[in-house]
Amino acid sequence: MAACSVEALLAKAERDEAEKLKSISVHKELDLEFDIGNLLAIDKNRIESRDFREQKKEDFLRSLARDNTQLLVNEIWKQPSERVDEAIVTKLPEPVTALPREKPPPKPRAPTKWEEFAKLKGIQKRKKTNLVWDETAKDWRRRWGYQRAKDDTKEWLIEVPVTADPNEDQFAKRTAAKKERVAKNEFKRLKNIARAQKVKLPGVGLLPRAQQPKEDLAVAVSVARTSTASMGRFQDRLPREKPPRNTGKKRKFEPNIGDFSGEKKKQLEMLRLMGSKAPKLDINRAVAKQIREENREEAVAKYKKGGKKGRQGSMSGKGGKGKGGQGGKGKGGKAGVGGGGKRRGKPGKQ
Repeated sequence: MAACSVEALLAKAERDEAEKLKSISVHKELDLEFDIGNLLAIDKNRIESRDFREQKKEDFLRSLARDNTQLLVNEIWKQPSERVDEAIVTKLPEPVTALPREKPPPKPRAPTKWEEFAKLKGIQKRKKTNLVWDETAKDWRRRWGYQRAKDDTKEWLIEVPVTADPNEDQFAKRTAAKKERVAKNEFKRLKNIARAQKVKLPGVGLLPRAQQPKEDLAVAVSVARTSTASMGRFQDRLPREKPPRNTGKKRKFEPNIGDFSGEKKKQLEMLRLMGSKAPKLDINRAVAKQIREENREEAVAKYKKGGKKGRQGSMSGKGGKGKGGQGGKGKGGKAGVGGGGKRRGKPGKQ
């Protein structure tokens, strides 16, 4: 029994070793279709139901997957390869099978203002070399960055311009100008990002100009007023300051859970107005409109009859000095019919 068990163990070990060291050559009735770009192998061979029933399901599928994977690996190593950092790398061809994406493709980046201007003017981008010749150092140096060529920040002597103040620190002025350029470039970069993301930028206040327009001053005052914690609600106003415009109104919404009887009443009133043929008449609004019309007609009549000041001298009438309208004082009997204004011109001759 011991000998049989040892022989069985040795046979099992040989089978396991043979299973691990299977040949790389696999024979199939029909050749597989390969898409090396997607690492895809398509097996169109028929599966025998008898083999599937005789073996275990998992063992049969594992053996089939092993053979197809071996054929795929053999096909990969037929592609051109190279050694990169002590590793052999194979260059895969373009994929053939179109596979759906998991996520939508990314949207193209919005062009910057300079890119739009260059496209409008037809400016082509030319690639520049990173190294340039520096006459001062007599060496090839980088075009930008640390230890760049023609770096004026390393100069120990600066010539003072004729128009500049002789007591002004030119080194500090140069440092401040560089910081301003860096900040300006960073601000433009952030503006491009905000414009690409369609984000509304906040107000920048007053720009440095010789003469500030009135509109810019009004915008700056509005921004400064609303920059407090209460958004300018408790801020005092100037004597002649106008109220801010285009500030918007805060919308008020009814609560989702509240008085159902009031909601029912509103809905019924709305249905009644929609179902009624006669339009709803606002008495106050109608009266106000009628009063405005009458005032306008009266003003037009006064203007036509000469009630406006400065037009009396060109009018002729029977009456002399006196107030316009009937019953006015004058030498000529009936006074001229006027628009109610006080006449100060000389009476016309008959």
